[in-house]
Amino acid sequence: MDIRLMTLFFHHILNAAYDENTTGNKSNNAGPTGAYVRDATAMAATPADVKEYPGSYVFIVDMPALKSGDIKVQVEEDNVLVISGERKRDHDLEEKEGVKYVRMERRMSKLMRKFALPENVDTNKISAICQDGVLMVTVEKLPPPEPKKPKTIQV
Repeated sequence: MDIRLMTLFFHHILNAAYDENTTGNKSNNAGPTGAYVRDATAMAATPADVKEYPGSYVFIVDMPALKSGDIKVQVEEDNVLVISGERKRDHDLEEKEGVKYVRMERRMSKLMRKFALPENVDTNKISAICQDGVLMVTVEKLPPPEPKKPKTIQV
């Protein structure tokens, strides 16, 4: 699809979702909801790498300006890893008298990624570490099944 068409399409969706969220009026088209659009935008804007090691999978996700307490790592539907967080405005700065923003380019935004986990993972053995704005989630693999031994029947 042409990049201009994609841009127009996303602007159309975002405007419809904005209208619904701000005015409460649904537009005539049966487009996606505002929550869906926010989640889709968050997933598109959150870069991630996935590495496979012999005993685990490691998901590396950029989560700039988020503290560990602001990040949520969950497993939904037994096999979907969901990593999310939300960057909020620094309210300490706004509370001081005489302080105002001269320029505000860093947006408040939602960060999210969803990954379908393979069948060979142990969802009870997931660990996460966040350091310098980079989250590393390690999902251990299940040990490979032992080969079935032939069954001997006594005659």
